[in-house]
Amino acid sequence: MERYQTEYTTIAAPRSDVMRGVYGWMGGGLALTALVSLLTVSSPALLQAILGNRILFYALLFAELGLVVGISGAINRISASTASLLFLAYAALNGVTMSTIFVAYTSSSIASTFMITAGMFGAMSIYGYLTKSDLTSWGSFLFMGLVGVVIASLVNIFLQSSMIYWIVSFCGIIVFTGLTAYDTQKIKNMGNTGRKGAILGALTLYLDFINMFLIMLRVFGNRR
Repeated sequence: MERYQTEYTTIAAPRSDVMRGVYGWMGGGLALTALVSLLTVSSPALLQAILGNRILFYALLFAELGLVVGISGAINRISASTASLLFLAYAALNGVTMSTIFVAYTSSSIASTFMITAGMFGAMSIYGYLTKSDLTSWGSFLFMGLVGVVIASLVNIFLQSSMIYWIVSFCGIIVFTGLTAYDTQKIKNMGNTGRKGAILGALTLYLDFINMFLIMLRVFGNRR
């Protein structure tokens, strides 16, 4: 019995350290995103520059995409400090683009949707961390679902179908809810990979949370 407890403690301690680092960086990234969003909204000139210049807005979106690809693809070649700075830069840049939701939705619905998203995310992340079931088989299913959501969303830009809009929204919620549990278990099983591993894990869960929040906002948010 004592031997079992010692082995369990040896395994569990590094995993808990990894997850603390992941959640710490993720929470810091979300806080920075929220702060930058509020600062952007409080500056009418900056907000107008973003909303009034489509080229600038899309340039910011492509810059975000570039940072995500850069962090994910170069994580083994860059230092932990560089990975940290790139993650914070992405979180701040995302705050600038996400400030536009305050123009489209009421502040109360943004706050309530954030709380709902936080509850769902927390529940699924806890499930992914504690479950003894192997969620590996979810990966291919969720990836296909994600690809389907992206393609359908792009197609609906031209079709403007309300039915497709709602189907895609609810499917998106299901996909990112599942991804939260799947990614949490995957990160837990990574082992202790240091600060760079924590940054990559934080980025993964940050993206799950943000995408779940934005899709939930489309469903539950009250437009101005």
